[in-house]
Amino acid sequence: MVDKTIMLVCASGMSRSLLVSKMKKAAEDKGIDAEIFAVSASDADNNLANKNIDVLMLGPQVKYMEKEFAGKLADSPTNLAVINMQDYGKMKGEKVLNEALTMIGQ
Repeated sequence: MVDKTIMLVCASGMSRSLLVSKMKKAAEDKGIDAEIFAVSASDADNNLANKNIDVLMLGPQVKYMEKEFAGKLADSPTNLAVINMQDYGKMKGEKVLNEALTMIGQ
């Protein structure tokens, strides 16, 4: 059973899959059972409706959507954050994972 579910929302591209891979590796190294995946902004609503998301992290390129997602999550326990641009650009998976875990009290 998955303990935590972390969804990244980005514009489409290869960089998000690399960041997700690094986050998964960091979670594995820490012994954390987490489902970590990325979707495009257009697929986010479907995933929010069908999955129990603990943390939703926006890629820097979709930061402008933060208020929109905050409104959608107003009645939800899902935590919302924008990924630090430098961490995203440098693909610092462990740092991004740690931020997500901090948001959910881990």
